[in-house]
Amino acid sequence: MPGDRIVLNTGVLEIRVDRSGFAERPTFQPELIDDLPDVPVLPETLLSMELRAREYSVDLHEMAQVILSDIGATIQILRLAAGEYGTSDDRPVRIEDCISSLGLQACLKAAARLTVSSQSCNRAVSETWAHCREAAQYSKTIAEAMAGVHPEDAYWAGLFHALPLFPGILGWNCREFGLKDDASAGLRMAERWHLPRCVRELFREMHQPGHGSHWTGIVSQAHEMARRSSIDCPLYDTLIPRLHKRA
Repeated sequence: MPGDRIVLNTGVLEIRVDRSGFAERPTFQPELIDDLPDVPVLPETLLSMELRAREYSVDLHEMAQVILSDIGATIQILRLAAGEYGTSDDRPVRIEDCISSLGLQACLKAAARLTVSSQSCNRAVSETWAHCREAAQYSKTIAEAMAGVHPEDAYWAGLFHALPLFPGILGWNCREFGLKDDASAGLRMAERWHLPRCVRELFREMHQPGHGSHWTGIVSQAHEMARRSSIDCPLYDTLIPRLHKRA
């Protein structure tokens, strides 16, 4: 019966999994991955995920695109994968692979751990999340015209380029969580969350002289194209000029 199964439709094949199977994975414990707080997900993203999950046939690509449009949901699911697989070479990184490997319900639960609530936080988060999404799309477009650069990796770099803004926007105590200063926060978070290699390379380029400027050139251009003047954070005054100088 439709109520007994979920069909993950990848467009090429269908993976049928019993709903009960998702609830029997007690090893998923995002709180053990790192000591950073949960990253909030926009309510509309969570609603869109839940509505798609209720359908008998779930398009895996469409679900992944919904998740990737929200940096909070993306981070929460990647943290879930890191907690399950650690640094294993078999660790899923693509969101489609995370859903297939971890289970749709487990990914939904990870995304639902924290949603934006207060009005002031909602504005700051929603505007920053929108900027990240737009920068990611521009980064991918820029990379498509370049040789030797994977557009998907460029999307990751653009999506996560504003990580140093998170402590200020989300009210984290940087010293309490080992984030000594704004300049190193992006790299530190990327390493703790085991984000894709291209993201870690982006922040190494920004903070380590002589490391190169492969990703910073793409991201700085994408950031300028994705103008969100309503984002009020002093770090943008220092972060992006540093990108331009290094690019």
